[in-house]
Formats: sequence, structure tokens, C-alpha cells
Amino acid sequence: MSEFTHFNEAGRARMVDVSGKGSTPRTATAQARILMQPETLEKIRRGKIAKGDVLAVAQTAGIMGAKRTPDLIPMCHPLLITGVDIDFKEDPQPNREGLCSITATATVKTTGQTGVEMEALAAVTVAALTIYDMCKAVDRGMAFTDVCLLEKAGGKSGIYRRKT
Repeated sequence: MSEFTHFNEAGRARMVDVSGKGSTPRTATAQARILMQPETLEKIRRGKIAKGDVLAVAQTAGIMGAKRTPDLIPMCHPLLITGVDIDFKEDPQPNREGLCSITATATVKTTGQTGVEMEALAAVTVAALTIYDMCKAVDRGMAFTDVCLLEKAGGKSGIYRRKT
């Protein structure tokens, strides 16, 4: 049997059957970093982006992204998400390339038969895309980096923590 669980015996895609798994509390935390010009970060901080409060809209978009994950990723199970929390950390200190950043972190929770890693990753990715959309008129060079799962807990595989 293949270690890839999303393929059946004939090698075709399938949604994994989780009906035999017990419901347990599960959490996942992911992050995405958005690199931008210092002037862009300053405009976000001062509320000078024409489309509105960038981080408030990105937070709402990230929550919606977590909730809509099975609509975006074909083999994801629809889950009863019990909580989504998104935080933003601004780093106004330019890096070697002269770019500042905002790091979005999302924690998603459920009690169920499968984990919420994809929902956490979708949340930070949609939040990052929203920041880009709202700020592209002033900075088309923004980039995403460090999109990753930081931690997950629950289920048969237990706890995972990314090594930094």
C-alpha cells in the first residue's frame, strides 16, 4: 500500500475514509510572511490604503479561507471548525533587500476525525492574498514567503512542531 493516502488501489484520486477514526480535539497553526516596501507597511499602519483597513479585511478573509478550504482543495473533508484566530506581526525593520514584512499566523481548531492543517494554511494564504490585493496599487512587488505549518496537535499522529 502506498504511503499516499489520497489514491485508491487503481492509483486514482480518492477522499480518505475517516469514518473509523475517533473524534478528538485538533488544532493547527500556520504562518505566511508578506514582504513589502517600507512605505507600504507605513501606509498600512497609518490607515492610508484607499481600500480600507488592510489587516481587518485580511483577518476576515483568512477566517473565510479556513471555512472554505474544502471548496478549494478537492480531497479536504468539510469540517465543523470550532475556532479560527488570525494574528499579524509587523516587522518595520527592512531586511537586506530593503523590505519590511507582516507575518500572518492562524490557529484553527476542531473536534473531529481529521485535522485542520489545510484550513490553517488556507487561512494565512488567503490573508496574504488579501493584503496583496488591497495594497497592489502602491506595491506590486510584494511577495509571500515562509508559508508553512508551525504546529499541529491531535489525532493518531499526535503533536508536530516545526523546527526553526
